[in-house]
Amino acid sequence: MVELSIQMPDEAFSSLKQPPREFVKQLRLAAAIHWYTRKEISMEKGSIIAGIDRVDFLEALASRQVNVFNVDMESLKKEIESA
Repeated sequence: MVELSIQMPDEAFSSLKQPPREFVKQLRLAAAIHWYTRKEISMEKGSIIAGIDRVDFLEALASRQVNVFNVDMESLKKEIESA
């Protein structure tokens, strides 16, 4: 596993009222959700980056009202019409 090190000002932790370990956990989740919503990573990779299982990642997406099922309405319409 690769270990990354970043420097954060002390004020970052006090403003969020989180200890550094919780801050890192939330940072990983935020990054995973960001990249997932931009369709840069899969749900599976998102859960790996966030350090949680897939079900918990799905719950995190839902709690932030992120659309989990991306449906291309035009493709769906064509599929329905051809059925």
